[in-house]
Amino acid sequence: MRLGLALGYWGRGPDPRHLELAREAERLGYGSVWTAEAWGSDAFTALTWIAAHTSRIELGTGIAQMAARTPTATAMHALTLDHLSGGRMLLGLGLSGPQVVEGWYGRPFPKSPLTATREYVDAIRQVLRRQGPVEVDGRFHPLPYRGADGTGLGKPLKPITHPLRSELPVLLGAEGPRNIAQTTRIADGWLPLYWSPLRTDVYRTSLEDAPEGFRIAPMARAVVCEDIAEGLLPVKAMLGFYIGGMGHAAKNFHADLMARMGFAEAAGRVQELFLQGRRQEAVHAVPDAFADEISLVGPRERIAERLELWRAGPVTDLLVTAPDPHTLRVLAELTS
Repeated sequence: MRLGLALGYWGRGPDPRHLELAREAERLGYGSVWTAEAWGSDAFTALTWIAAHTSRIELGTGIAQMAARTPTATAMHALTLDHLSGGRMLLGLGLSGPQVVEGWYGRPFPKSPLTATREYVDAIRQVLRRQGPVEVDGRFHPLPYRGADGTGLGKPLKPITHPLRSELPVLLGAEGPRNIAQTTRIADGWLPLYWSPLRTDVYRTSLEDAPEGFRIAPMARAVVCEDIAEGLLPVKAMLGFYIGGMGHAAKNFHADLMARMGFAEAAGRVQELFLQGRRQEAVHAVPDAFADEISLVGPRERIAERLELWRAGPVTDLLVTAPDPHTLRVLAELTS
């Protein structure tokens, strides 16, 4: 099980610790570093900055939102950064949800998410393989565009730049069982949002056809501390926001996932409180047990014991959100 560092997206501004953490992770032998985007900072620019200040560590978008860019634009970002970094790029993609896609990007959320994802990945693969002009006879990402409101002059194009790697790894953030199963067929890896080493049966059927070498790379908050309850508060705050704020009361993929993992009643309560504007109460309503299962929090000895649970399952890459170099060093020592 390889270690990776997940930096997430910026808050009010750039986090001055991110570059230091990325360089320390590389020095400690971490395999990858990942950036994200929501509706503020973008994933690729921050990752390019890190690429310029590192030399070996793999560089992943975890995740880049599909609605933010056409598939060919995303492929251009990936092949450009792959060249500039000497072949270190990992392209992590996700659909996001209706509130973000329609509210921030001003685009309709696809009625057939699996089809939209499949078309998107197909276009990217064609760009990277550069075997001919890119053509997708698609419902959501047609290339060339043939809609009635177009000119009809679109021409299939082949990328000018020769990609450094035709098989640059593509990983998908997927939550629903069918979406995860499709990910094993069309992508090189999966980026789970929540992963509990105690509940791997939740995903067993979806992953049963995963090919050899398929990467399973969940993200987990990690912090070495004495006070476990205090260490779990950032995890609960994240869960409260995702379950309560990143979705509609009638359609919230994160709440649905928490329910499938055995916490349906708590997920409903968190969502209800958050949507009522009672955000602090929503955070405190997140069960400590759930937050603890999907993270690595506590003294060194406790983290060492819990790491064995993660190693025993199918996880290939553990992507930790660690707030300090000390935690990074402890995890590196425990997994060496």
